[in-house]
Amino acid sequence: MPRDIDPRLLRSFVATAEELHFTRAAARLHVAQQALSRDIRRLERELGADLFVRTTRQVTLTADGERLLPYARRILAAQDELLAACADATRPLLVDLNTEGMVSGRVLARARELAPACELMARFQSGLTGAAAEILAGRLDVSFGYFEGLDPGLRSGLSRQLVRYEPMAVLLPHDHPLASRAEVTLDELAGESVYAGAGNPGTLEWTELARRLFAGRPIEIAPPAPMAVGAEDFRRVMVKHRRPVLTVVDFPVMPGTVLRPLVDPVPLSPLSLVWRKGLNHPGVQALRAAAAGLAKEEGRPGRSRGAGVISPSPV
Repeated sequence: MPRDIDPRLLRSFVATAEELHFTRAAARLHVAQQALSRDIRRLERELGADLFVRTTRQVTLTADGERLLPYARRILAAQDELLAACADATRPLLVDLNTEGMVSGRVLARARELAPACELMARFQSGLTGAAAEILAGRLDVSFGYFEGLDPGLRSGLSRQLVRYEPMAVLLPHDHPLASRAEVTLDELAGESVYAGAGNPGTLEWTELARRLFAGRPIEIAPPAPMAVGAEDFRRVMVKHRRPVLTVVDFPVMPGTVLRPLVDPVPLSPLSLVWRKGLNHPGVQALRAAAAGLAKEEGRPGRSRGAGVISPSPV
């Protein structure tokens, strides 16, 4: 029995034990499957026990694996708490806004006013799934997005605070048949192929939200498209593929496009502030206070719209 076990090996074990699928576990940890398999084999050698039964059809825990799992979870939780407690409260806090010009940017601006001594640095990830993995790896501190759409394994290491319910919208090419409407109903999207981040591993939560929203309706989720970074690339991809893009009403309008709210009913996307469990930094407290203040001042759009309002997730 080794005197010390590398926490990385335990993280690989816990992810695989929870997913019971090596490919999904590797994706969750943002590592190659071969590297994950090597970590599991190394841990098994160090412990002198087989932890998984692997067949071509399934992965299951052995009795030794079942015994190890609760201990591994407690060790990793303690390590996360230790790292959070020892974090330098004067260091810059890295805050993912996803996209400029949205609610998250207003929360950050207010937090900077509330805590001028804190250095709150903006970052821009492509989605909350990718940002959550970066948060858990310690390369990012805070993000915003659809928390309920995250994999349970990611959610287990994160804390969240609901900011508001955002009415959803579609971004359309300026000459799309629906572009002349002031609002677009879900029924009017029948037969459309709507882009919702499919194929982007960093936006899995958004694609899941779209699946819930479109369930039972003749609306398809568009196949993967190149991820556009910057207004010009976004315009070029929109011109080439000519598909509506599922977004929220605060999304900045891109060149050559129009933004139209979705109505009848109004679908809502719960926007949450998300950070690593145990993170003790005054910047997080400032962000939480800023989010609560903005929610009180601006309201939580959609909550007071009465009958007909739906949400793709329980709210």
